Amino acid sequence: MLFNSATFLFAFLPVSLIGFYVIGRKSPSLALLFLAAASLLFYAQTNPKHLYVMLPSILFNYVVGSALARKPQRGSFPRYQLLVLGVTANLLCLFAFKYLDLFIDTINATHLIELKERKIELPLGISFFTFTQIAFLADAYARKAKETRLLDYTLFVTYFPHLIAGPILHHSEMMPQFAASTYRVKMENIAVGLTVFLIGLFKKVVLADTVAPHVHRIFDAAGQGTALTFLEGWSGALFYSLQIYFDFSGYSDMAIGLSLLFGVRLPLNFNSPYKAVNIIEFWRRWHMTLSRFLRDYLYIPLGGNRCGAARRMANLMVVMLLGGLWHGASWTFAIWGGLHGAYLLVNHAWQLLGLKFPLSDRAAAVLGCALTFLVVTVAWVFFRSPDIGSALTMLTAMLDINSVDRTSPNLPSIELSAFAAALLAIAWFAPNTQEIMADYHPALGRPDAARTPAIVWRPSPAYALVLASMAIASFTMIVYVKRVGDFIYFQF
Repeated sequence: MLFNSATFLFAFLPVSLIGFYVIGRKSPSLALLFLAAASLLFYAQTNPKHLYVMLPSILFNYVVGSALARKPQRGSFPRYQLLVLGVTANLLCLFAFKYLDLFIDTINATHLIELKERKIELPLGISFFTFTQIAFLADAYARKAKETRLLDYTLFVTYFPHLIAGPILHHSEMMPQFAASTYRVKMENIAVGLTVFLIGLFKKVVLADTVAPHVHRIFDAAGQGTALTFLEGWSGALFYSLQIYFDFSGYSDMAIGLSLLFGVRLPLNFNSPYKAVNIIEFWRRWHMTLSRFLRDYLYIPLGGNRCGAARRMANLMVVMLLGGLWHGASWTFAIWGGLHGAYLLVNHAWQLLGLKFPLSDRAAAVLGCALTFLVVTVAWVFFRSPDIGSALTMLTAMLDINSVDRTSPNLPSIELSAFAAALLAIAWFAPNTQEIMADYHPALGRPDAARTPAIVWRPSPAYALVLASMAIASFTMIVYVKRVGDFIYFQF
């Protein structure tokens, strides 16, 4: 089930919301049970068989995490051994469902041995709920998290606003909010949550999905081996940069807004990454909870920056390569991660050497922002392409300046190009949703706004009219145009 589907908007969400608060007035425990059941129903709508993976995973991690949290400290080895067992089991499950065929294909490519592909269907959201549970085990080992009830833990993992595409949560961020809840409707949460959700819905349905057909056309042509022109290649890459930006930004807003309707604040996960002036800042703004997970549970355990410059650079590259593969079982994702690792190495070396552009601070920031956007766009080519050959076809076109005067049958229309230019202006210059709504703190963590945004939301007739217009436009696309596209991060 998708957040942007009519079934979700007009049936699942209202029933879940009303049921949660009505039941909560009688029994908080039953309200949590109802919400957990609703979340499992939400997940099962795609394929009920996926529950055969999720439910045993929840039970296993609950048992291991509970043991880690209460096990007496009689020496670190027994508890550490249990942690290793739990983490290894999670990673093996992820490998079996997500990476086994990639491993088999890679072995077969050597022609030394021929293995049969398994073609196992990837359970929806397995990367997210696996990382969420690994974080819980690590926190339980460090005695930062403790769960006494299986019901509460099940809700922590399955809570539908974050289940499919994040954010990746810490147990301590969410469950205390449910424990402190009065299970009474708070109109401010409803107003703010609905506003954030509808802004996200508009970003996804009206903005991201409008440029998606051109992206599909260009990348499909590259996948078929069609020789693209310079303008076609760059239009495909730039349009995809905009599509994934507003797709993930829209999803992040929708998740935060949905959760706030239930009185729970999710952590900030997206903060205008195309405004970043370097690639280090980009990763502080893009998929922020994934960056946090990779830092806390991979980069720091590897030694972080405590073992000298060379080890630090190696750690960064390992983290980014694995972070790339986390997104998908394809070497194109590994290359995407490797490119970002290389970008980070250059950025850190630049800072280490104390280099600066011979420009004013403002001009240097503008140039840094433009260069960051450029290299991120180039890397997106590998992220979007189905295979390395398709990506190289795209990049060849983007480097072939001599083809600029060739006939380009796949160029976007003037109207679509103007629309894309407007989207880029929004990404670069407009305040984001969290900045606009900052007075009401819809998410955990606040965006690092350098100035007060020109647009500040208030519960007023004018803003209600704007929001109603956005909602009508979104619902029209969903109900009448039948524009219900998957979120890009749902596939991970």
